[in-house]
Amino acid sequence: MIGRWLGRFVVPAIFAAIFVAPLWFMLVGSLRPAGSPPPRTLELWPADPTTAAYTRLPELVPLARYLANSALVVALAVPLTVLVAALTGFGLRLLSGTARRRALLALLVVLLVPVTAVWATRFEVFRLFGAVDTYLPLLAPAALAVSPFLILLYAWSFGGIPDSQLQAARLEGAGWLTIWRRLAMPQVKPATLAVAVLAFTFHWSNFIDPLLYLTSGDRYTWPLGLRFLLLLNPTDWPLLMAGSVIATAPCVLVFLLAQRVLLADDPLAALRSKGSR
Repeated sequence: MIGRWLGRFVVPAIFAAIFVAPLWFMLVGSLRPAGSPPPRTLELWPADPTTAAYTRLPELVPLARYLANSALVVALAVPLTVLVAALTGFGLRLLSGTARRRALLALLVVLLVPVTAVWATRFEVFRLFGAVDTYLPLLAPAALAVSPFLILLYAWSFGGIPDSQLQAARLEGAGWLTIWRRLAMPQVKPATLAVAVLAFTFHWSNFIDPLLYLTSGDRYTWPLGLRFLLLLNPTDWPLLMAGSVIATAPCVLVFLLAQRVLLADDPLAALRSKGSR
């Protein structure tokens, strides 16, 4: 009984505290008085909490514009990432055994290629096409599903669909796109949520691509705004923490929302919830 209680509550609580602690201390740091240095001891809550750092942010950088630019990129890139990853993963599912293994091996090889190895080549390609200082280079990773890992995640999820279901749908006259949309996708909702959350996190926190390709200030995204805050006043700890909180909050909210949707669709979770009552 004690071991089961420890494994079910204590251990998850410890792991949750490890991941939540940095977020909490970031929030606490943003509530310190302006210009305060980092605390030398553990501080669970500031003595005189204030939101002055948040009110100063729009005075130093165009906060609303940078956030709107980041939201625009995310709104376009996340659905495209999910679409490309889902279609490619379903295509892998339909390949024969040998072809599927070769495709998976190729994806693993691409996954091992460092991103820094293609920065110069990508920049030259976008420069030749006149796409520098536009959002096209920021959306380009979405057209490639961001990472082969997301494709592999979908391929593994689609692998759980029996061949008999696919064959029965084909015998009914359904095309592969119809089967993908109406039969396969509803069965891999957890994978879709995972890919969407990972894609959101990548595009929202993307710093290198905006730094490389954007030159007009009115197109900058919020990660660049954080960099400007560091350059403007590197010693104002609460201001930097306030900017970090604003950058992190959307990712945390998306994760919590996806978890809630996933648990709402999980019949086992619903049964456990009823049983606990």
